Amino acid sequence: MNRISMLTLVAVLLALPARLDAADARSDTRPNILIMTADNLGYGDLPCYNSRSPIKATNLDRLAAQGARLTSFYTAAPTCTVSRACLLTGRIPQRHGLDDQLPGIEGNYGIGLSHEEILIPQILKTGPTPYATGCFGKWNIGFAKGSRPTERGFDEFIGHASGNMDYYHHTYAGKHDLHQGTEELHADGRYSTDLFADAAIGFIRRKSKARQPWFCYLPFNAPHFPSPKNKRPGQPVRWQATDRAFAAYGISPDETDPNNRYNAVITALDEAIGRVLDALEAAGVADDTFLFFYSDNGAFTLGREDIDIGCNEPLRHGGVTCWEGGLRVAALARWPGRIQAGSVISEPFWSPDLLTACARLAGARLPDDRVYDGKDPLPLLTQGARSPHDSFFFIYRNYAALREGDWKIVREKPNHPWQLFNLAEDPGESQNLAGDQPRRVAKLQAAFANWENSF
Repeated sequence: MNRISMLTLVAVLLALPARLDAADARSDTRPNILIMTADNLGYGDLPCYNSRSPIKATNLDRLAAQGARLTSFYTAAPTCTVSRACLLTGRIPQRHGLDDQLPGIEGNYGIGLSHEEILIPQILKTGPTPYATGCFGKWNIGFAKGSRPTERGFDEFIGHASGNMDYYHHTYAGKHDLHQGTEELHADGRYSTDLFADAAIGFIRRKSKARQPWFCYLPFNAPHFPSPKNKRPGQPVRWQATDRAFAAYGISPDETDPNNRYNAVITALDEAIGRVLDALEAAGVADDTFLFFYSDNGAFTLGREDIDIGCNEPLRHGGVTCWEGGLRVAALARWPGRIQAGSVISEPFWSPDLLTACARLAGARLPDDRVYDGKDPLPLLTQGARSPHDSFFFIYRNYAALREGDWKIVREKPNHPWQLFNLAEDPGESQNLAGDQPRRVAKLQAAFANWENSF
């Protein structure tokens, strides 16, 4: 090789992005992966998203300062069950088939997500160095034989089958609903957020000490609203938090204002997340862990004062709708030395992308017998690349939407006309531009039809 060629090669090598090579490095240097989800957290609940929020969330503020705040991250479905299936399969509901919330005991303890679907932990077992895998929290995609986490790629599981159990007594519709592996776990009186965080911390400590790469899925059930059917006779139906969280606001655990109680629920969640962050530091693996936090869907706006407490500002409406408040969610990502600390990333991407990211980080190949809707988000997160997606497609019950670039069409029923919004100028979807731009509506409607024809 002549001197000019050598200089050219050196220049190319120096120009390569620093420290994005962990996914392509030797098998013994694979990063750990931690995905944490909140349950029905509002886009505007956290102070790092909304300076007017009264909620104390210092650890999530810390996470935002140490990583990236994502302002256009979408969950692929605006409800608990479906959004979790999309995350774990990397596929939208029209492909994996679980397109609605699992109802009641029969639904939550039924098959749920098809056994033909392949989940993130199963893919991480196929890489050069198989990952240790743990799930701690809300499952909500089926708990029949063959559907439980330890039968679908997770080595360890502590959590609940249903979508909403009591935080202290762990009951759902009159049934005890806390499990370790496939067996019932009785821990009455332990606050579920702390229970799940502690289980994750134990897993992280053990696997980090053993120097085995690990994947921890930590789907908290907070701050999901309380439900009468999950309470014992005479038990008040109210938001549940720890005494410490109430004390942070100078209020009693007997506080009656549901807004104050809701704030305490999120502070208790924040405290638990802080302990997980501290555990990563103590184990010496914080710099070697890709961490992603987001809400499974937006806060609900169901027309009930005792439930409609979460804040989705400045977005419109909330969970179980395809307005931005249901789909665009608070999300944070941290990977020290790769993701710029204190950055804000506005490029849109969505929850199915996380399966693709996990596969790349582990050096695992995706199965080639199915269509994946996720694309690699790591260049976007680490190099400032543009979104890997041309458009995003959503259907939930009667709702439908499509985003392409800054533009979005949405309708509330199949027989309703499409409405058109410029999200860059109007994230609150307050100005319907369909009448002014029929050609753009037709273009986006054609893109929507292309998605439908791909199933």
